[in-house]
Amino acid sequence: MENDGIVIPAVMYWVWAAPLFFGGVFAWRYWRDKCRLSNGLWFSAMFYSLLAALAVTILGTNNGLLIGVSLVAFVGVLVLIGVVFALQAFLLLWNAWIVWRREQHTLANMLTLLLGLGILLLPVVNHLAGRFLPQPVDTFLVAFTNLFILYVGFWFYNYLTMLVVYQFNHPKWRQDYIIVLGAGLLNGDEVSPLLQQRINRGLKFYHRQLAKTGHPAKMIFSGGQGPDETKPEGQAMLEYALSQGLPVADGLAETKSRTTFENLKFSRALMAAEGATAPRAIFVTNNYHTLRAGMIARQVGLKMDGVGSRTAGFFLPNAVLREYIAIFVKNKRWHAVAIVGIFLLSLAIAWPFPR
Repeated sequence: MENDGIVIPAVMYWVWAAPLFFGGVFAWRYWRDKCRLSNGLWFSAMFYSLLAALAVTILGTNNGLLIGVSLVAFVGVLVLIGVVFALQAFLLLWNAWIVWRREQHTLANMLTLLLGLGILLLPVVNHLAGRFLPQPVDTFLVAFTNLFILYVGFWFYNYLTMLVVYQFNHPKWRQDYIIVLGAGLLNGDEVSPLLQQRINRGLKFYHRQLAKTGHPAKMIFSGGQGPDETKPEGQAMLEYALSQGLPVADGLAETKSRTTFENLKFSRALMAAEGATAPRAIFVTNNYHTLRAGMIARQVGLKMDGVGSRTAGFFLPNAVLREYIAIFVKNKRWHAVAIVGIFLLSLAIAWPFPR
């Protein structure tokens, strides 16, 4: 009996050219600069064209079992995404409740709460607007809101893509300096668990490089003294690292910085003061902060990459949202132009043109 399976024309297999092309462009751009957000567009183009190429190839095998398993996996992923999307507001509020119990009640720690409430209230606001506002105004608000959310969501997805990709960065074991970025101290002089994670991650890299190459890197612990702290963060971090076995000769404290920009700028000055003209260096921070810190490193003239330390899962949603907002604001001019365009497009959609 003849096989009545799907016949894929040979020309369709040229679809593999798309992921190869997009992957090549992404690899080249990522090699040149790992922190460019536009790299995420090329990675996504490679990923989704690869899925399309795999689908064509799997269908072309006419293997019923392989096609069935692939279809079940595909539908399963779609269902999972749909469930998460449908429950996103409640998942955000659940996370907000956990953070509220475990962390300080600051605005930065309430981003998931605000976002979750916003998602729940938006349909109510749209309904009320439709009842009480003139038709053109309601149409404009609906169009503008939906387009704005689509725009912000698109760039958030792109940011998440690059943040995840950046976690696979593995600097070579040949560094001259390891810069550990500071964070707030507990009780004015104690290294917090979050900060300990950063220092321990830096020490892990230090010891592995020493074991593999015999070349010790100097560690720079960077952080100034806040108004509620009795000593500079950099000094407290250095003392903690020394207590964990770091040789005194391989530790430096940078004690003036207040921001990530100053962390890296003043650390660069320390390296220059030691006579390092083109030092090989990496930075260490929490995983959610690595991508933005890499962008800032390039601002201060340091072509360096970073490694991330682990962050508690419940803390990640707020931290990632905060990082995205900071990057979004940093590019405010481009986004402002886009938002003006969205405003004009929404106005054109809502304007009651004569028929």
